[in-house]
Amino acid sequence: MTIRKFKPYSAPLQRGQQKSTPSKMRLLILGGTSFVGKAAAMEAIARGHDVTTFNRGTKPTPEGAKPIIGDRLAPDGYKGLEGLNFDSVLDTWFEDAEVVRTAVKALKGHMSHFTYISSISVYDMSRAAIPLTEESPLIDLRKPETSSKYSVDKLGGELEAKKAGVPVLLPRPGIILGPYESFPGRLPWWLGRMHRGGCTLGPGPKENTTQFIDVRDLVSFVIDAAEKQLGGVYNIVAQPGHTAMGELVDTLNEVTGGHADVIWKGPEAILKAGVLPWSELPCWLPPGHQHDLFFGCNVDQAFAAGLHARPMKDTVVDTWAWLQQEPEPPAHGIVGLDPEKEAKILQ
Repeated sequence: MTIRKFKPYSAPLQRGQQKSTPSKMRLLILGGTSFVGKAAAMEAIARGHDVTTFNRGTKPTPEGAKPIIGDRLAPDGYKGLEGLNFDSVLDTWFEDAEVVRTAVKALKGHMSHFTYISSISVYDMSRAAIPLTEESPLIDLRKPETSSKYSVDKLGGELEAKKAGVPVLLPRPGIILGPYESFPGRLPWWLGRMHRGGCTLGPGPKENTTQFIDVRDLVSFVIDAAEKQLGGVYNIVAQPGHTAMGELVDTLNEVTGGHADVIWKGPEAILKAGVLPWSELPCWLPPGHQHDLFFGCNVDQAFAAGLHARPMKDTVVDTWAWLQQEPEPPAHGIVGLDPEKEAKILQ
């Protein structure tokens, strides 16, 4: 199979739709050099916007963006932004909500729109009904011990973002895949595993669905919303049934050269072997209530507001092409199945 050269691009327009040409926007991205922030910077630059990135300067700034160096965790960390005004600010922070608070405090009165990238993890999965919607119950921050730190940080970040005093966009994506994904490294791990070939575990059943959003479709929605000064909460993933594990694994194998001899195992055998869904087998959950919650998320509201989701194969092909162009593979992945553990299951 011939792999096309990777080129970032926006979600395709629907038939009969014309792309508007908004006025030039001054966009500040807190971060802007990794995964979602990097993709957002590249999308906004491609549209002709004036993009500023704010980070510690440890990674290259996307070409065309103006870098400002600063450390959000340091006293007076936002000093480099003093006196600057922005039409929109994008924050991708995923840890302590206190850092979102300091950003809002530093930029209040100097921005007209604020986006904080949240997560569907803010929903209380123990109380939520299927499907998840924007109205599903949230975790209880009064009982942080009952939820993951990530969930607590993300919901706390949302609450701090709402204090910005401007329209606030709160996208809640599920799994985010696509080019530039070094952390947590779900799709890079799968691509690397299939390329390595040999006997390879296929997490069944094949018809088990999975639901994700391509990072470029996420940031396209976010930049559209910033241009329109759109606020509100939106679940951001592809439609339920976007793809199934059988289709995804077969596509991964095809795109990377067909080296893998995939041996499918049912969820009972996988769980009995002590394999952890989600982390050791990225994008996979066994059939059941949790699966239906995470991979059956209602996205009607986002699609009505302009979200588009490209075909699964485009995400796989472009991520593989991007990895081939990288001088070194991403080194920050935290997911994937240990080869010895996989071999033991397959025996």
